Amino acid sequence: MPFESNTLTGHSVQLELLTEEHREPLRIAAADERIWKHTIEVARGPDFDVWFDQAMSERDAGRRIPFAVRQISDGRLIGSTSYLDVVERHKRVEIGSTWYSHEFWGTAINPECKLLLLRHAFDVFGVNRLAFITDRLNERSQAAIAKLGAVREGIFRNHMVVQEGRLRDSVVFSILAIEWPEVREKLEERLLNLQSKS
Repeated sequence: MPFESNTLTGHSVQLELLTEEHREPLRIAAADERIWKHTIEVARGPDFDVWFDQAMSERDAGRRIPFAVRQISDGRLIGSTSYLDVVERHKRVEIGSTWYSHEFWGTAINPECKLLLLRHAFDVFGVNRLAFITDRLNERSQAAIAKLGAVREGIFRNHMVVQEGRLRDSVVFSILAIEWPEVREKLEERLLNLQSKS
């Protein structure tokens, strides 16, 4: 089936397909410089519009499905995440370009967003493979991905040119369709535990 999506709603968050109405609220959410330490480019202040316009352009070209992340309790936009590298022929996709306001780091927000995206990818899109690719220097991101149950596959050396011209090595993780039932069970259990503590 085509890789199409809609609003994905969970217990604490709602993932909404990115539209122009999200621009200004997300600009506010993106203001903290800590968010952008290990990203390809800085998307705060005057550079926010470059990031936003690129996400919209890639959406229109069918290469990306970007979402705004909304906290249900107060309706506030708190970050963004995307399906990237959408390849229908090979039934594969990547989850990436994920960022949240700093106050939501280490909470149930990321696991819930990932559960919504994983469910949709495997159960609706019917993908064979879902990848996560992150900066080798971003140990926090690597730990979060591994905690989801993804398998670390290896490193793409000198994979990207990032901020200030640095050559980035990228760490590749994946989850396969055959692994999804076990990953889903563990992630759902983890999320229930996190939500019961909040």
